[in-house]
Amino acid sequence: MRLFSSSAHVRMGKIISLLSVLISVSLSAQAATERSFTLFESGQVRPIAISENNQQVFAANTPNNSVEIFDISASGLEYRSSVPVGLEPVALAVRNHNEVWVVNHLSDSVSIIKLNNGNPYVASTLHVGDEPRDIVFAGKNNDRAFITTAHRGQNAPVDPQLTTPGVGRADVWVFEGNQANSTVGGTPLNIITLFTDTPRALTVSPDGKYVYAAGFKTGNQTTTIWESRVTSTEGLPEPRVDSAGETQPPVGLIVKFDGTNWVDELNRSWNNFVRFSLPDKDVFVIDAEANPPSQVAGQNGYFTSVGTVLFNMATNPVNGAVYVSNTEAFNEKRFEGKGLTHDYGTVRGRFLQNRITVLKDGNALPRHLNKHLEFKDCCDAEDKDLTLAQPTDMVVSNDGSKLYVAAFGSGKIGVYNTAALENDSFKSDDVDHISLSAGGPSGVVLDKENDRLYVLTRFDNGISVIDTDDNVETSHTTMYNPEPASVIAGRPFLYDASYTSADGNAACAGCHIYGDMDDLAWDLGDPDGTS
Repeated sequence: MRLFSSSAHVRMGKIISLLSVLISVSLSAQAATERSFTLFESGQVRPIAISENNQQVFAANTPNNSVEIFDISASGLEYRSSVPVGLEPVALAVRNHNEVWVVNHLSDSVSIIKLNNGNPYVASTLHVGDEPRDIVFAGKNNDRAFITTAHRGQNAPVDPQLTTPGVGRADVWVFEGNQANSTVGGTPLNIITLFTDTPRALTVSPDGKYVYAAGFKTGNQTTTIWESRVTSTEGLPEPRVDSAGETQPPVGLIVKFDGTNWVDELNRSWNNFVRFSLPDKDVFVIDAEANPPSQVAGQNGYFTSVGTVLFNMATNPVNGAVYVSNTEAFNEKRFEGKGLTHDYGTVRGRFLQNRITVLKDGNALPRHLNKHLEFKDCCDAEDKDLTLAQPTDMVVSNDGSKLYVAAFGSGKIGVYNTAALENDSFKSDDVDHISLSAGGPSGVVLDKENDRLYVLTRFDNGISVIDTDDNVETSHTTMYNPEPASVIAGRPFLYDASYTSADGNAACAGCHIYGDMDDLAWDLGDPDGTS
């Protein structure tokens, strides 16, 4: 779970730099006339919501630091107003008929918007921990707000003990909804610290009693062995030479915990050199009705082996199953390239899986979304047509039978039969795909009265209206976007897997999550190469 330095990373850095230069050059004439703009590329989590009376839609305009309000009409959406909030809003939650709570990722705050009979304004602001990401309401009468933040920040009331072993790095701030704005900045009812890294997504059980909180980059129980340890023992697995037969210098080795031992690709144990445990706690269960709210005690208080990067969660309102959209990395596999020279396997075309993990009856059940992919050297066009990449936000139909999944890297909504998803009986060609006119679907909400979905599309900062009877997009509107045209034009190069990969399974953002890192070690050497 540490960054791994090698010559391959240098080569990869040069490739990425070259790509950046080419994109910059192609857009230079356009960019020359643009004003400067600071881009944070905050990952949206729950960026769209619908009013309790199904009359309005609220959308986080992340680059504009505002919330846009639309009226629902017979033809789709009609713009109503805009409310300035904090910097980089990424999640919204509606509380009763008169409030919308907005998570501001960059401002470390939550803006509470009073709708005020069509004259909305920010009535108060809560100060929370670092980089808040999601918000839900739960507890009796859903009166308590739960907000995920990193275990640090300017508003943290205690020493985060960042260098102390055994201290969790994830916080969930809890506020009483009716008392949140009674003081400047608000006073939390409790701050729950969880033993994982910075958290992201939240969801609530159907009865409101439990809140599920997921870490973000929770890892997959891999770590590295120092080069000196490798060369003093059995050494590296084959191949150890390049395509010209030249012996290559020794490097470190990535090993993975299999439940008992730390093993390499040859299933050899390296326990003598890894003298620590690496828990894989991914999703936590919080008792929302406790006083104060706290993590459920014992093994019922968390789920393990859910995924490597966890994006979003949704709860089935009928059977209570929780669906976690995630990717699973295969970084324990060495090398890139075709693997032909020495007949070895690589991460080429299969460095991650796109998945939904079902949490049910105390078990974490991962489901590979793209079962049709065989990860071969070439792909058919129909392979890409069936592929969904980077599953993010989800919503479940009221009867619990359908799960709508926003595939951020594919420009589609995937529609799954929840029973088939839970028992893993679905096939890729059984899944309905709803094509969108704009890319980067990051948020989805269901309008049960009008049989519609409203989907926020990040690439163009817009909203698509979907007819759920026919599974087709019926209209699309865009919000004001202050980003330079070059940024908007360049975003698909990072995220769009259907454009940048042969099988549509992954893009650069598969590792560079929202332009950042995945916090994993990768050995990207290529023995097929000559330099």
